Amino acid sequence: MTTTQTVTSTEDIPARISLLHNSFKNGLTRHFHFRKQQLSSLLRFVNEMEQNLVAALHADLRKSEAESLSTEIRLLAAEIKYTLKHLHKWMKPVKVSTPLVAQPGKSYITPDSLGVVLIIGPWNYPVLLMLAPLIGALAAGNCVVLKPSEVATAVSKLLARELPKYIDPQCLQVIEGGVQETTALLNEQFDYIFYTGNAAVGRIVMTAAAKHLTPVTLELGGKSPCIVDADIDINVTARRIVWGKFTNAGQTCVVPDYVLVEEKVADQLLAAMQKAINEFYGKNPQTSPDYGRIIDTRHLQRLLNLVPGSGDIYLGGQSDEKDHYISPTILTNVPVDSPVMVDEIFGPILPVLKVKCMEEAVNFINARQKPLALYLFSKSKKIQKYVIEQTSSGSVCVNYTMLQLVVPELPFGGVGYSGMGAYHGKKSFDTFTHFKSVLVKPQWFDLSILYPPYTDTFKKLIHWLM
Repeated sequence: MTTTQTVTSTEDIPARISLLHNSFKNGLTRHFHFRKQQLSSLLRFVNEMEQNLVAALHADLRKSEAESLSTEIRLLAAEIKYTLKHLHKWMKPVKVSTPLVAQPGKSYITPDSLGVVLIIGPWNYPVLLMLAPLIGALAAGNCVVLKPSEVATAVSKLLARELPKYIDPQCLQVIEGGVQETTALLNEQFDYIFYTGNAAVGRIVMTAAAKHLTPVTLELGGKSPCIVDADIDINVTARRIVWGKFTNAGQTCVVPDYVLVEEKVADQLLAAMQKAINEFYGKNPQTSPDYGRIIDTRHLQRLLNLVPGSGDIYLGGQSDEKDHYISPTILTNVPVDSPVMVDEIFGPILPVLKVKCMEEAVNFINARQKPLALYLFSKSKKIQKYVIEQTSSGSVCVNYTMLQLVVPELPFGGVGYSGMGAYHGKKSFDTFTHFKSVLVKPQWFDLSILYPPYTDTFKKLIHWLM
């Protein structure tokens, strides 16, 4: 894993942002053909740099090529293709009806670029979650500052070095660095800020944005629950939970954070999950090419500190600090106030709690902060409807985990503590767009009765028109 951090001089930041403001004011990014060109170039970057991106993700997170392709790189390519296909339609003004009181005239809503936007990316999916918002920002005709995570150093260096060869530097700047550089960025004025990360930094971003009344999207996290009904296929359910939980070594914002399983099938589910882990990663996951690593020592120690006092280790619990390794770990008999149940885990530790019924599971979830995602395994349409209607979360996925992210027509975002705003597909375009209302009236029709001094006839006319 890489350790050397590259930084952008804080003294250079104002000038680089000023360049973007000037580019936007000069109309560089407004036209359809320019936007299409930049998105096509971004797609070319993804395709041509695929193996470089795979290598960088392996250096930062020990991701396998298959995982890097399926969970980041090809998802990104698909999103760009989807946007290119629909962009011309999204950019068209939309006509709306004009009431009689404003006739003759025509009314419409036109998509308007915001200006210069800041996108701050996370380290856990440093390619996908850095560049997916960029797709929407470029499609909407904005100039963009990208701030990759300094924790994923290999990816950060790659993006800073190679992206300017593909995307016009007059509309895109990549700023590298840590807290100091991010603080310098947040002191500047932007037209929009898009942040993906944890709630603590989200508060800092929102506070800084408030100084300039800058709107924000906050893609945060939270403890996403996974409810398991008794009426399920045990083996399929176990495989899908294990896949979702331990992909990227559990370092995923929508990962199942804990399981609430009906007690009558709890032991069967635990055994099936143990079997699935052995099938996926072998009896020693540390030797598996498909099992990732914790991003750094600090996060590894944070995760290890969650285990003591958090119930019994049913499976796993092994670690190797030098290798940044924690084995897939399942906990049982977990106290609800234990360390592992307080904050988002963000690692390969899965608490499994027994519940007597679906109502108990729903009450348990509703007593806590709203999660980014909620997962339900049940064959019953009635139970599916009940859980979806009686809980609040950013998204719901029934009988699978994390797969809701690959549907471009489904906006992705949190609610309450898990974030605000959303993106993916057209919602990405909408997020970075102001929809400007326009009314156009001719001058050939101008009734003097509409102006002061007002008469009784005017009052009658108002009652008739409105």
